[in-house]
Amino acid sequence: MHKKTPDGHELNPETLALNLGYDPKLSEGSIKPPVFLTSTFQFNSAEDGKRFFEVAYGIREKDPHESLGLIYSRINNPNLQIFEERLAAWDATECAAVFASGMAAISTTFFALVRPGDVVLSTSPVYGGTHYFFHKILPQFGIEVHLVPAGNDAAKALAAKAKEVGEKKVKAIYIETPANPSNILTDIKACSELAAKLTKSTKRKVLTVIDNTFLGPLFQRPALLGADLMVYSATKFIGGHSDLVAGVVTGPANLIDPIKGFRTILGTVATPFTGWLLLRSLETLSIRMRRQAKTARKIAQFLNEHPKVTNVYYPGLLKSGDPQHEIYKRQCLGPGSLVSFDVKGGEKGAFKVLNSFKVCRLAVSLGGTESLVEHPMTMTHSDVPKAELEAINVSPGMIRMSVGIEHEADLIHDLEQALK
Repeated sequence: MHKKTPDGHELNPETLALNLGYDPKLSEGSIKPPVFLTSTFQFNSAEDGKRFFEVAYGIREKDPHESLGLIYSRINNPNLQIFEERLAAWDATECAAVFASGMAAISTTFFALVRPGDVVLSTSPVYGGTHYFFHKILPQFGIEVHLVPAGNDAAKALAAKAKEVGEKKVKAIYIETPANPSNILTDIKACSELAAKLTKSTKRKVLTVIDNTFLGPLFQRPALLGADLMVYSATKFIGGHSDLVAGVVTGPANLIDPIKGFRTILGTVATPFTGWLLLRSLETLSIRMRRQAKTARKIAQFLNEHPKVTNVYYPGLLKSGDPQHEIYKRQCLGPGSLVSFDVKGGEKGAFKVLNSFKVCRLAVSLGGTESLVEHPMTMTHSDVPKAELEAINVSPGMIRMSVGIEHEADLIHDLEQALK
């Protein structure tokens, strides 16, 4: 199937997620792509093998309508290629690259695109693994990372930081929005415009990289707001069943191709079976995310009125007149299903609530069919200094809840008894 019908009708991502990039005639008429559990692929001729390797290893550029032939599953595989094509359609980007984990996607992307002496500017908070990579790994390679608070003034803070460290050193602006776990929003378009301005003044490309895990690709499409690359932990909503670990990055071919080159040599590609599971999950992505968001909105409203809850952080509760609401209206198509909230009693109070859930599971990760609860300060963000977390409203009493697809009445009852 193509992205348009013969009469020019443009198909929606929900339809493309079931058909794009796969021809049943090539697989004995199987409606669904089979699992291509093979390490290597047979060439039709020695000449084909030579051509495929020339492209795969950058010996020559691909011809305008040439595709990379199948060689070896560390380089490419039908399950992965079909998934990449379908997710790129969701994100309104040219292409995608799938990885063994979200951190594999992030780390391979940065190793491919930044060099010693470069500076990365990032909003804060970010996922704990990303924070560790930025502060413990990249500096070992001579790459500096500087953080500014996420939120309404992030673009101004990033511009000021760029001047402070030297605009010519800045290679990438990294944004996680909504931020994990505070759900604070950062203006993607404003940050993309800053990157474009820096590109023009320094005469070298400054990239805008967005962690789109919380809302994308259904409720947020940063490419339409000027962002260069979107990274995901596909373990979360895209995988959506808590039965796989994967990551993905989408963007233009001139950026994805070198990332894929590094993926080939570093070996950070996902397995064929993971690719097959991702294809299964992508078909129901819209249904799951919309159902989860509908329930999350009701849960956030319940928590917002509960006497033992002091703060609720959820985009669906933002009010008109709040600068965060203005950002939400400009760039989000829905509020998602991650709800963070503070309970009275600090860490002790939070632990008491967490230990009392009967339906929600006490576990990290998010975006699965089951509801999960965790304590960011001592779990997912435990490597981030406590003072740094408190400065961005991540408190000892904060609980992060990933709302699943259970019945909303059962989840609200579970919250009610746990808070009691």
